[in-house]
Amino acid sequence: MKNLSESIVQLLLSTVNRTTERLTDKNSIRNLMRSLTPVQTPGGLVRLGPAGDGGYLVPNDLAEIEACFSPGVSFVSGYEKDCAERGMKVFLADRSVDGPADDHELFSFTKNFIGAFPSEGFLTLDGWVDNSPVNHDSDLMLQIDIEGFEYEVFLSTSETLMKRFRVIVVEFHELDKLFVESSFKFTSRVFEKILSTHACVHIHPNNVFPPVKRDDIIIPPIMEFTFMRRDRLPQKLMPANQFPHPLDKECTDNPQLVLPACWVAQTS
Repeated sequence: MKNLSESIVQLLLSTVNRTTERLTDKNSIRNLMRSLTPVQTPGGLVRLGPAGDGGYLVPNDLAEIEACFSPGVSFVSGYEKDCAERGMKVFLADRSVDGPADDHELFSFTKNFIGAFPSEGFLTLDGWVDNSPVNHDSDLMLQIDIEGFEYEVFLSTSETLMKRFRVIVVEFHELDKLFVESSFKFTSRVFEKILSTHACVHIHPNNVFPPVKRDDIIIPPIMEFTFMRRDRLPQKLMPANQFPHPLDKECTDNPQLVLPACWVAQTS
C-alpha cells in the first residue's frame, strides 16, 4: 500500500508540474483539517445501514426527524431502510437505477440526479425538498453519496435548507486534490459552508483507495463525514477520541484504513 500511495502522490505532483498548478500551502490544509476535527455528541453515535459500504455512523439524536433525503441510491438501500424503520419518510433520487434495492412503504423514489441547477435528468436539492410532502419547518436528515457532484450540490443549496438538516452524512470524493491549490480553494469553500451551521462529529475513511501523503499530511481520497447541526450540540465542544469507532466497518476487503492522526485533535 505504501508504494502505491507514493506512486499516486508522485503522479499528482507530476500533473501539477505539467499544468503549472500550484500546490496548496500546507498550513492551509492543516487549518482545514483542524476545523473538521470530529467532536463528541451528547448521546454518542449509532450505525444505520449494513456492516460495510452503505452503512454510516450518525448521532443518537434522531427523534422527530421527519424525513431523510438520500441522493445516490446505487444498489444498496440499507441505510434508508433503517431510517424508514425509525418512522422517517425517505426520499431517494438516482437516475442511474430504476428504484431502491429494498422496498418500504415510506420510500419515495425519483429517477433523477441531484445537481447545482435543474436540467434534463437533474433536480436541485432545494427544488426536490420543496416539492416533497414534508412540513416546511420540520427537521430533516441528508445522506448523500453522488460520486463528486456533492460539491456543487452543497454550494448551490440555500442556507434555509441547510439549517433544516439536523444531520448530514456525506461521502466526499477526490479529497487528495486538496493538495492542489485551485481544487483546495473550491473544496474548502464547501466545507466552510457546511461548518457555518454544522460541526463534524465523525470521519471514516473509505479503504477502497490508499491514502495520499505529502510530508506529514495524509489524505484518504474518499472519506465519509457525519455533521450535526450546532444547536443540537453543547456550547463547549469536546474532541472525539475513538478512531476507529467501535461501530466503524471497512467498506471493502482491502486492508483496514484508520483515520490518519493529522485529522484528529491532539490532546496532551
